Amino acid sequence: MSGKPRLTYLNGRGRMEPVRWLLAAHSRLVFSTDGVLMFQQVPLVEIDGMKMVQTRAILSYIAGKYNLYGKDLKERALIDMYVEGITDLMEMILMFPFSPPEAKEKNLDSINDRAINRYFPVFEKVLKQHGQDFLVGNKFSWADVQLIEAILAVEEKIPAVLSGFPQLQAFKIRMSNMPTIKKFLQPGSRRKPPPDERYIETVLKIFKK
Repeated sequence: MSGKPRLTYLNGRGRMEPVRWLLAAHSRLVFSTDGVLMFQQVPLVEIDGMKMVQTRAILSYIAGKYNLYGKDLKERALIDMYVEGITDLMEMILMFPFSPPEAKEKNLDSINDRAINRYFPVFEKVLKQHGQDFLVGNKFSWADVQLIEAILAVEEKIPAVLSGFPQLQAFKIRMSNMPTIKKFLQPGSRRKPPPDERYIETVLKIFKK
């Protein structure tokens, strides 16, 4: 593969989007276009001669390979802890488009409640206490990538969600202006748009097989 990962997944965000974010955060990395879905519920990433499945395994490998996983075990433990919390919130975002119409308002309220009362306060406190630009070790890491992805994903549905979190507002601005992330946020990048009806229908058809 010559260091150029190949991503195989549906043409949408799904469980591959965190992988796209992490790859895009690495300044010298270029990755190929998406292929067809081969393993249904899991992404496939071909990298360094391996065919990797399971999102967490893929992300951990990429983070370690590109020095986004802390300098020691303590920092890795913190990164893991923060990533797990963010993943819990992102799971709610991931499943929201598939909610039945009668449940959408309730599920959106749940996302808002979890974001402002459980998850975002944790990161607001971390950033305020250590006064640094990044979550762990004052160095850009996987945790920062996951957090900015989550913030933007929640804001798509709840635009004022950060109104009570000044540290996260500043974090969002810093992360969005990092050259690699700024490029990824531009139109025409490999970032996928929010799920539309066509994507939802495609996913439902696949998983009903």
